[in-house]
Amino acid sequence: MNYKALVEDYRERLIDDLMGLLEIESVKGEPTGSAPVGAGPKAALDYMLELGARDGMAIKDVDNIAGHIEAGEGDRLFGVLGHVDVVPPGKGWDTDPFVPEIVDGEIVARGVQDDKGPTIAAYYAMKILHEEGLPFKYRTRLIVGTDEESDWQCTEAYFKSEEMPDAGFAPDAAFPLIHGEKGISTFNFVQKPMALDEHEPKIELKVLISGERYNMVPEDAEAKLKVQQNMSEVIQSYEDFLREVEADGAYEVDNGFLKLSMQGRSAHGSTPEVGVNAGLILIRFLNGLALDNNAAAFTEFAMERLVGSTDGSMLGMDFSHPEMGETSVNVGMINYTEVDGGIFGVNLRYPKGLDFESGMTSLKEEVYGQGFTVEDLDYQPPHYVDREDPLVDILTDAYRNHVEDDTEPFTIGGGTYARTLKKGVAFGAMFKDTVDTMHQKNERMKIDELLMATEIYLEALHRICIKGEMDEDKLL
Repeated sequence: MNYKALVEDYRERLIDDLMGLLEIESVKGEPTGSAPVGAGPKAALDYMLELGARDGMAIKDVDNIAGHIEAGEGDRLFGVLGHVDVVPPGKGWDTDPFVPEIVDGEIVARGVQDDKGPTIAAYYAMKILHEEGLPFKYRTRLIVGTDEESDWQCTEAYFKSEEMPDAGFAPDAAFPLIHGEKGISTFNFVQKPMALDEHEPKIELKVLISGERYNMVPEDAEAKLKVQQNMSEVIQSYEDFLREVEADGAYEVDNGFLKLSMQGRSAHGSTPEVGVNAGLILIRFLNGLALDNNAAAFTEFAMERLVGSTDGSMLGMDFSHPEMGETSVNVGMINYTEVDGGIFGVNLRYPKGLDFESGMTSLKEEVYGQGFTVEDLDYQPPHYVDREDPLVDILTDAYRNHVEDDTEPFTIGGGTYARTLKKGVAFGAMFKDTVDTMHQKNERMKIDELLMATEIYLEALHRICIKGEMDEDKLL
């Protein structure tokens, strides 16, 4: 089968259908009975299902939040998971983010790279096989989600009632293939109330704020102090500290209060070592001051449990896997007030092999003795498909048949829809030299890369679902 020629025959139709999808402002919005995550995501879901119906495939809407398009017959089911919701466009675009334009061979629009372009590419691979009239050995189902950028309510609702594919992939990451994803947990260390100081402290910490999301390294932090005496000494200490640690910070005296600010460097929560956590740097300074007892307990806890290491060792959660790497810990949010005490919002990611539940039980007991509790715990276990699995081999080979790239399949600390499958991997659609513009202004995708991804998906689905290169016993 000439995959390139087939995709070229569908080129204009593919681009037209993608443009229509990109015009839908599918940002999560106010829920209604007919649109659980907002009218925009629901409109994008309807659009995809209408494409499937137009092209003669079976469709199903699941609770107005997910759905699927299915081709072929067979007892076994192969799944492709894409999503049509997008993050807010933000500011600074050169074009209207929801009026897609082709500029220098690239489609520019919010969601074209994440994940509407790859989803349409996978859809067209399935559509081409269907319209060629080829006999399917496995049913092939494109599952469409609408809440991937937020809470994954879509996949949760979908798999409550619908069949789990025997195997599949998510076209929402990078080639050649991601076969493992770390476990992802979020939780809060919450400070228990303490008795007030018997004597007026020299320095009171009124407020400390840093970060807004668990999965981002905070790039700035602010603290407000009431300094009873020797204000100039505290300021001088802060200036000395900034020089010593080579940090970027500032101070301001306002109505008798000392306001400190700190600048760090943002990074994704899966790679906290790449960023500079402004909140933790500021805590390092505050811990050296004569603070009130509640604030002192707060900063001391951070120094003992969170400052200075991102590998989980300070939490008793350090572990390393030969393929998945080490545990990582990101303190994405820090919030302290003199009235309510303090909270640390933690994003911990861990490889296969760590006994997370046992470790968390021990951690809860230990931090309780330090005046803290663990609250709002949520976690997803690691997802892993063996590197030697036939699914990995076939998909990787399909990729290499179209691209000169010997990069091996790899694992990540992030999370994709692939982890919702019993046996799933993330498969494209970014190439080795693709500029990652996901979640950024002027998000774009090269048309050549869109078509190449479609060719790769077409070959992969042809070999698995038509030719049956994965024996039924190996598909499980």
